[in-house]
Amino acid sequence: MRIRCSHCGERDNGEFSYLGDATLARPDGMEADAAAMYDYVYLRDNLAGEHRELWYHGAGCRAWLVVTRDTRTHTISDVSPARDVARTRRTGEAA
Repeated sequence: MRIRCSHCGERDNGEFSYLGDATLARPDGMEADAAAMYDYVYLRDNLAGEHRELWYHGAGCRAWLVVTRDTRTHTISDVSPARDVARTRRTGEAA
């Protein structure tokens, strides 16, 4: 599988580390109850199809990326810098 880094261009996935689901919002650790933290850490769906994931380009520019990938075929339809995705979430702008 090859990932097109926003900064470095297309690279082998061996240069990246997979973090997980990019759609989850971490509960506020100081305000969240134990059940909410348990659900966030351990209860994950494993759906087939298009999925947004966090990847870290550790062997390159060290950027965090949000990769939209079909888990059945590994086809990547979009790659965006994670900071841009986070900024869009905070401001409520359309993605």
